[in-house]
Amino acid sequence: MNRVNHQPTLQQPLGSGFGHDSTALSVVEAMDLTGCAAIVTGGYSGLGLETVRALASAGVAVSVPARRADHARGVLAAADLGSVDVFELDLGDQGSVKAFAAKYLDSGRRLDILVNNAAIMACPETRVGPGWEAQFATNHLGHFTLANELWPILADGGARVVSLSSTGHKRSGIHFDDPQFTKGYDKWQAYGQAKTANSLFAVELDARGAEHGVRAFAVNPGGIMTGLQRHLTRDEMVAAGWMNKAGKLREGFKTPEQGAATSVWTATSPQLDGKGGVYCEDCDIARPTDPQSELARFSGVDAHAVDAEDAKRLWELSAELTGVNALG
Repeated sequence: MNRVNHQPTLQQPLGSGFGHDSTALSVVEAMDLTGCAAIVTGGYSGLGLETVRALASAGVAVSVPARRADHARGVLAAADLGSVDVFELDLGDQGSVKAFAAKYLDSGRRLDILVNNAAIMACPETRVGPGWEAQFATNHLGHFTLANELWPILADGGARVVSLSSTGHKRSGIHFDDPQFTKGYDKWQAYGQAKTANSLFAVELDARGAEHGVRAFAVNPGGIMTGLQRHLTRDEMVAAGWMNKAGKLREGFKTPEQGAATSVWTATSPQLDGKGGVYCEDCDIARPTDPQSELARFSGVDAHAVDAEDAKRLWELSAELTGVNALG
């Protein structure tokens, strides 16, 4: 992860040799990353846990910030992943984010990989902080502040930042006229906005950070059943096309081990040296969405989620809201 000159990266596959069915462990099977350090938000359940498992297996010293720190310690201890440090962090609370970042900086740890994995999805209308919509505040603004507060050590090591988006981005662009949904809340529009924000964050962080050796990527892990669906009924998931009425998942859904593979590949692959600012899926750079494809709802990246002007506009909005901007 050496410092490199910023070269535009095309939104097209590289031919990584991995794919839809690859697992997180298989991605790092031949790697020795001893001496590297990572932070994985939400790294104690679902995709996050499998991301931590794979990184730790390759020798990475992993830190997991968690809203329920004691619960996270218990889960990670039971998973027998070796030495994984747990910190307290509530992404919906800007003060908590800043306190965690300060504690991590004070610890003298390095940081080579930041995986912004934690998220909430399609929750009932919830307000946090100064009245922010919870999905935008937690999934995007919390991670925005985290990366900015950790900027000194991200830049010091020429780190990679992985921002978990999803096909949810296809539901909505950024509601710049009302990002907090004060004029009427729609949980899926709010989720779509948050997932688009995760992708645009990677685009703009990469644009601002590349000259310092920091490269950023957005990731679609694929369809996976985890605790993320806790706010949904079966009828809603049937209506979304994720499963049939008997509960059988749509073909193409992944296991958590497969779902974590793209995050781990993006965080570690030497194939991405000198690249960044792109949206990845199935352990490769994704293609732009083909609107004529039968799979357009489930694969590819829509133009609004990698739009450079919207990425810059969102960064400026996020800096205004949070009062944080290390790369201004």
